Amino acid sequence: MPERTVAVASAVGLHARPASLFTQAVGSAGIPVTIAKDGGNPVDAASMLRVMALGVKHGEQVTLAAEGDDAERVLDELVELLATDLDAEPES
Repeated sequence: MPERTVAVASAVGLHARPASLFTQAVGSAGIPVTIAKDGGNPVDAASMLRVMALGVKHGEQVTLAAEGDDAERVLDELVELLATDLDAEPES
């Protein structure tokens, strides 16, 4: 099963808006994806409550894993998302 590790760039970590954007992206990927904090148990990355319950803070690393067709591409896209400050105001 492919995995990726990434530091969460959002200023507030994976809470509220960043967690929502992340879980929506996972849900639309169409394959099972898990997320785990360093040394923790993996949880369903499509579950907003489970992702927020991890308590991931800015700069902490998480490991994503996925299985299924296109898992490598999906993980690459999710890593790119988490490596972006999702709390930053979009540029006009």
